[in-house]
Amino acid sequence: MPMRSAGILLYRRPAGSPDGLEVWIAHMGGPFWARKDEHGWSVPKGLCEGDEDPLAAAQREFAEEIGSPPPEADYVHLGEFRQPSGKVITAFAAEAEFEPADVVSNTFALEWPKGSGRVQEYPEVDRAEWVSEPVARVKLVKGQIPILDALLTRLG
Repeated sequence: MPMRSAGILLYRRPAGSPDGLEVWIAHMGGPFWARKDEHGWSVPKGLCEGDEDPLAAAQREFAEEIGSPPPEADYVHLGEFRQPSGKVITAFAAEAEFEPADVVSNTFALEWPKGSGRVQEYPEVDRAEWVSEPVARVKLVKGQIPILDALLTRLG
């Protein structure tokens, strides 16, 4: 049974935006991702616990990674997306304005450098922002680009 995650891809269509569509994505925290911008970003997401409802898991994980609850919105199921690791992400999308004052993520412990014996805490997400669809295509980890494609298909 593959590991299961759930995530939320917020989108908006700001007036005057040359690309017409923006999505809210998060840069992954920790030393491995620190200097990676291209393909170092993710849909806010995390593991489903047990038989947890995927939308409830996505909303919980969004709040943990961003530090604010996801906005009240009509969430639509975009599908399930198998990642190169084998993990399956259940993705939801909603059109919403979302401007948190700060992005304050939960943390994880990691020995860094590996083999050093020094364990440090790192944020799961070190920043998040609205980006245009073409920029998101370059920033998102490659396995999540099909989530963006599913949103575009859904929007027609």
